[in-house]
Amino acid sequence: MRPLEVDEPTVVGPYRLLGRLGSGGMGRVYLGRSTGGRTVAVKIVHPHFALDEEFRARFRREVAAARRVGGAWTAPVLDADPEARVPWVATAYAAGPSLTAAVADGGPLPAHSVRALGAGLGEALAAVHELGLVHRDVKPSNVLLTLDGPLLIDFGIARATEGTASLTSTGVSIGSPGYMSPEQILGKGVTGAADVFSLGAVLAYATTGRPPFPGDSSAALLYKVVHEEPSLDGLAGELRELVACCLAKDPAARPAPGEVARRLAPEGAARLVTGGWLPGPLVERVSRSAVQLLNLEAAEGEASGPVGFSRPSVTAGGEDGAGASQGPGEGVAAVGA
Repeated sequence: MRPLEVDEPTVVGPYRLLGRLGSGGMGRVYLGRSTGGRTVAVKIVHPHFALDEEFRARFRREVAAARRVGGAWTAPVLDADPEARVPWVATAYAAGPSLTAAVADGGPLPAHSVRALGAGLGEALAAVHELGLVHRDVKPSNVLLTLDGPLLIDFGIARATEGTASLTSTGVSIGSPGYMSPEQILGKGVTGAADVFSLGAVLAYATTGRPPFPGDSSAALLYKVVHEEPSLDGLAGELRELVACCLAKDPAARPAPGEVARRLAPEGAARLVTGGWLPGPLVERVSRSAVQLLNLEAAEGEASGPVGFSRPSVTAGGEDGAGASQGPGEGVAAVGA
């Protein structure tokens, strides 16, 4: 987490902001604290989106949909204000790295961790699809690894950018190259099967430390997803077979997310998570994050006086160009970072 800069807000809605957790194509994510003491992740969209009425309408609809999502393996949307001068949304905070950060720092996950990861995400997507929703941006940075299991974040909020004039000026694309399904890339109808394709790519990344469609540019990645077979070196046995099924070009040939979960954890994801599902180094990392949060709370408790509103502006910046949304790397359950 980075300290707030002079041009960043200290308060958003009812939340006092304590620091910046990350940034991406849609906006910035901050660690916040409610007046009642609840810790949250607050996502503030970039101001140029706020000027687009079509974006506001889409954002309003997507937030309403995201607030319906709940479950053991998802981070709930707690609060939002689509009508604010700069719209924002708050989700539950979770201590733990993203899958991207975990693999970058510690390498691929062990087999039992990957099974728990895939089962939890499969169950999460099954619950999302039962609501008639499609996530549309399942990728390693939208998966958090917590002691209590994996968490899937960013439920379709990025879709609010579709069709807005702002897209052409920011270079943002809907979805993430290398993890988008072929039908997303080709602009065809997107169903829950698109999420299953992305889940397969995430499991390949978690197992090998590499995406199944490697490339040096977005154009190359998109071409490979549509026209080439995935690289599954490093996967073996049942997991390789399952990932290959998820990555089928034909959406109808992919398994349902509930089937993915059952094949990985016949007795349920919770059974795999119980007793510890993360390797030792990751457990230590998550524990340090929790201690840092406690230290932050203690330091905050020593402060006195009213919270000021002297820095209400939010500046654009920190674009990573990775896609419509880029999740923060560490310790945050956030929407559309």
